[in-house]
Amino acid sequence: MVGQGEEGMSELFQWLEAIHDRGEYVRDQLSHATPVFALSRPEGILLVGVGLGQSKVFEIYDRHAIAALGNPVDIEKIRQTAIEAAHLEGFNRSPQDVTLRRLMSYSLSPALKNSFESVFQPPLIVEGVFAEVGETPQDDVLMEFSHDGNFGVVHDGLAVVSSNTAAATQAKDWLRTRLKPHSNRNRVLGLLLAMWQAMTNEERIGNSIKCANLETVDLGGRVLEMALLDRKTPNKVKYQALAGNA
Repeated sequence: MVGQGEEGMSELFQWLEAIHDRGEYVRDQLSHATPVFALSRPEGILLVGVGLGQSKVFEIYDRHAIAALGNPVDIEKIRQTAIEAAHLEGFNRSPQDVTLRRLMSYSLSPALKNSFESVFQPPLIVEGVFAEVGETPQDDVLMEFSHDGNFGVVHDGLAVVSSNTAAATQAKDWLRTRLKPHSNRNRVLGLLLAMWQAMTNEERIGNSIKCANLETVDLGGRVLEMALLDRKTPNKVKYQALAGNA
């Protein structure tokens, strides 16, 4: 009996060590990824990333979208998981009953958790934010999620997702003092891209950072990916891909 107990403890220790190593591996892989943003505004939820084109910001369902960073193949896997779960929920209930809280709790978080803890399969290298637009900004839902299935509700309408959590917190503080509901979209984009540039270049986040000029900002050969979940459109589908100068 003692031998069996020791064997069980050894297996548990090995599993925990493997989980730790997987976490370190994913964090190392994500350290090369650039941040994404989601912002609740009077007209809807704005999602912004800088990538290779159709690699960061995606539609999920009628009023849902995702902005993510990480391995493009893994982003696509979690996007497809979200799409399938949303359509199944809409079929079994109704499109109006498809909520981000249910999708995250019962489908997306378990899928990420199972992938991360299946030590004989490669983990999903992906983190990001899911968005659900409501009738008013107060009804909007933003949820940041991690590669291991952990997630959290964003309560202030601003999501900044980065592999560097300290930089993400500083970026939020910097943006909160400058983003205003009445600011036009170019002003908002200039602030988000200024912060994207600072975080990507690992600059110190402070008052020296200025709003970026959309016509001259250096994206390092990548492109601005942006979409709006438009709460004011009468259409069932709220997702609208936007041009960089919108």
